Amino acid sequence: MMSSNIPEQGERVSMKFVTLVSIVAALGGVLFGFDTAVISGAIGFMQQHFDLNEFQVGWAVSSLIIGCIVGAMSSGVLSERFGRKKVLITAAILFIIGSAFSAVPVTFSQFIIARMIGGIGIGITSTLCPLYNAEIAPAKYRGRLVALNQLATVTGISLVYFVNLWITGLGSEAWGISSAWRWMFAFGLIPGVLFLVLLFLVPESPRWLIKQGRAAESLPILVKIHGETLAKQEVLEIKESFRVENGSIRQLFSPALRLALIVGVGLAILQQVTGINAVLYYAPEIFKQTGAGTNAALIQTIFVGVINLLFTILAIWLIDKVGRKMLLLVGSSAMLICLIVIGAAFQTGHTSGPWVLIFILIYVAAFAVSLGPVVWVVISEIFPNRIRGKATAIASMALWTADYVVSQTFPPMLVSAGPALTFWIFGLMALITVIFTWRAVPETKGKTLEEIESLWAAK
Repeated sequence: MMSSNIPEQGERVSMKFVTLVSIVAALGGVLFGFDTAVISGAIGFMQQHFDLNEFQVGWAVSSLIIGCIVGAMSSGVLSERFGRKKVLITAAILFIIGSAFSAVPVTFSQFIIARMIGGIGIGITSTLCPLYNAEIAPAKYRGRLVALNQLATVTGISLVYFVNLWITGLGSEAWGISSAWRWMFAFGLIPGVLFLVLLFLVPESPRWLIKQGRAAESLPILVKIHGETLAKQEVLEIKESFRVENGSIRQLFSPALRLALIVGVGLAILQQVTGINAVLYYAPEIFKQTGAGTNAALIQTIFVGVINLLFTILAIWLIDKVGRKMLLLVGSSAMLICLIVIGAAFQTGHTSGPWVLIFILIYVAAFAVSLGPVVWVVISEIFPNRIRGKATAIASMALWTADYVVSQTFPPMLVSAGPALTFWIFGLMALITVIFTWRAVPETKGKTLEEIESLWAAK
């Protein structure tokens, strides 16, 4: 935490450096958001182009997630060995390759392979970008700086919704089926290349450098963040945390840290099974269920993106003020109410008016101010220094696995169970989220990473 005897001017300089570095790292979230949402505009055209059945539609969406699971699973070991920065650069290259080849496939199988390659990059960035930000941010501002990653994610989502609508309007329906979806994926090359270039401008994580016995290299980075006095103190604290840890994954199953693992993995799964990515992936198709045409559905989807963006900005402002736990409780409670109402609208057939759109927007707003950014913040900060990379990768892999299950099963569920029951199932998951947060999640606002580590030991 910032010391009160640090000159005000020094604190401003420190925060300028940290913010700039965090923004660059958070751009990985733009890639995450782009690939999450681009399929929503492309899938309708692709279904006709490749003559896909319902299972293949789900596979077109969820194949990305298979790659994400692989990327998340490997990110921990790779980042512990080679450093956060080098692995993020590799992830950017994989995303660029995936975007390029997703735009030019001749067969559906070629498209699936390209999506998986890009997914590996997304799985890595989704794990390491929040982790990197957590390791470089002062405790006082860590929540909002880590949440920048989620802001970048929803910025990418919002951008894609506009891009999809713009590309769709460039030609006829036949052109859309043959070419529009290709241009949607090709557009991903722009954020991918930008992210790759900017990564060469950021330093390595100081905590990783200290772990490698390179404290002398970490000190100038920490001085820019904290000033010289606090930087030297933090180097000693980080060294001490490594001294008392053995770095083994088995440590996570010890009585002192078992709860940290349960909280990290539990929140990761609950973020997905409450249905957010089903809404984001299939938003146009959901709105078509209410009777909207293709263009109207895409326009309504833009509303979803804008709300997601605005309320993520609100979360960044609130997260270090009201805390992680309060945002999770309020947001998941609001999501529960919205999911019940949306399911009731489909059950009773009252979907022709604005109510489904309104409550989907409120649902997205509630997610954006709570589970969206807060889960990534908590996952990035609750694990001990020596095993943070591996432990964060476990939680991230759990998140992507849950995302895969939801995205693969959502289209068949809409057909077989109907939208009403589908949304009520998501509502049940939201209720579980409220209970889990209330009983198990601690408040980490304002604590250093080393203080959070001590908090688990105290339990």
